[in-house]
Amino acid sequence: MGLLCSLPSAAQEIAPASSASPDIASKVTLTPSPFAQLVKDPKEKTNLQQTTSPQQQVQQQAQQAQGQQQQKPDQQPSGTSHDRLFWALPNFLTVENADNVPPLTPGQKFKVVARGVFDPTEFVLVGFVAGLGQASDSDPSYGQGAQGYAKRYGASYADLAIGTFIGSAILPSILKQDPRYFYKGSGSTRSRSEYAIANAVICKGDNGRWQVNYSNILGSLAAGAISNLYYPSQNRNGPALTFENTAVGIGATAVANLIEEFLMRKLTPNLPKHDRATP
Repeated sequence: MGLLCSLPSAAQEIAPASSASPDIASKVTLTPSPFAQLVKDPKEKTNLQQTTSPQQQVQQQAQQAQGQQQQKPDQQPSGTSHDRLFWALPNFLTVENADNVPPLTPGQKFKVVARGVFDPTEFVLVGFVAGLGQASDSDPSYGQGAQGYAKRYGASYADLAIGTFIGSAILPSILKQDPRYFYKGSGSTRSRSEYAIANAVICKGDNGRWQVNYSNILGSLAAGAISNLYYPSQNRNGPALTFENTAVGIGATAVANLIEEFLMRKLTPNLPKHDRATP
């Protein structure tokens, strides 16, 4: 009986010890393992990516695009454009800066020349020129009527296409010369006129140096020689026709340069803006 009476008091003494265990557990601090993120559930990563706002995604895409552009310098603008005189006539080989515009590759030279020669407005312009020749009967050997007009049209377009491809694409690619005209835009009227006329016989090389424009001179000679193949037999006087057409080609280039130097800014709405050329 004494032993049984002593059991409740022993239980009371043991009880506080068991009640102390929650206090000890509450003071235990659990720290995450440094390897926890290595084994994190992939679903949690997906949820974190989905919490990115649309604005942040747009900014990230813009930064990535900018980085790709910086990594690809060969995709910088080549200095050609879709500019047109009177909003119609191709003016793809005129730029303002000879220093900050990279040289054209042979493929780019052929591409920009073809884009201009086969432009629909060129066919209209050639038709207008052929019509003037028909009206003035400038070359009676062609005759009149539809047949005479077709001959004049074919000869005019052949002069344009052959001269342009040889002088602005084929020879510049071989001789490594730049077929573009670099707008001066500053200085006196006389200096700008001299610059425009001189660019019929001088040009910028792919190495960045000014040099004799062999491409234009030899191109005009080659076009004049080839014209003996399709001009009327009465006009095929050999060297005379060749040099005549050569002089006409160089003179036409000088006149075109004067128009570009003094009227281009007014007539070309979207001319690329660069620094002025300084030959």
